[in-house]
Amino acid sequence: MSTIDFVDSSGLGALVRLVKKAKGESGSLQVVSNPRVTQTVKLVRLEQFLSLQPNVDAAIENLKKL
Repeated sequence: MSTIDFVDSSGLGALVRLVKKAKGESGSLQVVSNPRVTQTVKLVRLEQFLSLQPNVDAAIENLKKL
């Protein structure tokens, strides 16, 4: 998601479903985002649930902690 400019409620809903599916299968989902998308996600208070990361390296490091 780091290269997209906009995410709407449909996109957020799809991400929520993906996270729930991953967690249901004992997995996790890291979302690499950019500042504009991050701002939108924070507006709806989903930044923790969606595990937003600033880049792929940060996402990989976060996965190592799990």
